[in-house]
Amino acid sequence: MKAKALWITGPYQAELREHALEVPGPDQALVVTHASGISRGTERLVFAGRVPESQWPAMRAPLQYGEFPAPLSYGYAAVGTVKAGPAHLHGRRIFCLHPHHDAFVAPAAMCIPIPDAVPDRRAVLAANMETAVNILWDARPLVGERVLVVGAGVVGLLVTFLLGRMPGLDLHVCDLDATRGDLAQSFGAAFCAPEDAPPERDLVIHASASPEGLRLALSRCGFEGRIVEASWFGDKACDLPLGEAFHSKRLSLISTQVGQVAPAMRGRRTHGDRLALALSLLDDARLDALLGPDTPFSELPNALGALLSPPSGSHQPLCPVVTYL
Repeated sequence: MKAKALWITGPYQAELREHALEVPGPDQALVVTHASGISRGTERLVFAGRVPESQWPAMRAPLQYGEFPAPLSYGYAAVGTVKAGPAHLHGRRIFCLHPHHDAFVAPAAMCIPIPDAVPDRRAVLAANMETAVNILWDARPLVGERVLVVGAGVVGLLVTFLLGRMPGLDLHVCDLDATRGDLAQSFGAAFCAPEDAPPERDLVIHASASPEGLRLALSRCGFEGRIVEASWFGDKACDLPLGEAFHSKRLSLISTQVGQVAPAMRGRRTHGDRLALALSLLDDARLDALLGPDTPFSELPNALGALLSPPSGSHQPLCPVVTYL
């Protein structure tokens, strides 16, 4: 059986390549892909060739083909059906941290069954939801806290969605794009422009991927507050005001990254447990508003640039979806 795969061949260059699939072994599964999601923040850096060499091992996708900076086949949000493999997976819909291929062979342990209540298209959010879960495990929010989320992209909105389930939070989301306001409000948060972000926050989660956003997060944190940095800047420097009130307010700046299970749950939950939890949390039709536009796999090489970096002033997609069937 042959498969087609999206390959990044150089900065801002992509093509589809065909390859023969290996025969799955006893602990592997053959999967035919239905949909995959594009994680715009990370995949934009990969597409532009902006992953620093020092971070090549850390940023390697679990089932990546090729090596940084290029050529490589990258991605981690594939949904499909198992056509051959262990009996407990055969015929089941699964999510796998796999690049954009129309079919693939993967370790069976990495093929996580999708709950019946979660449709294929929404299931592509599982990797981003897993990131949001890990962020909250690092943030350890408390009932009654004053919380600000800076950045209403996919990860910021999924964090908001989870925080909105907690009782007693004073929850605000800020973003430059006012069109994200209705989504934030549907998840239980007040929405504001950055200049109107409330002060004296106990917890600020930064997910805007901009130095300005992180500086805003620092400025809005109250005494002994926590700033959880959920963005990644690739090879871009980020100047921060760590003079001013940073020390007198005794602020904590906490990094979070999904490659490791957060310390609060490490040893209690495996990566597979965390991903299964993320899939179960997608059982909510409100999350469909995060998805789109839909792009046929055959058109992906030509469409990728606009999906990852649309022209200034145009609509900024949240989670683009690649369709295969």
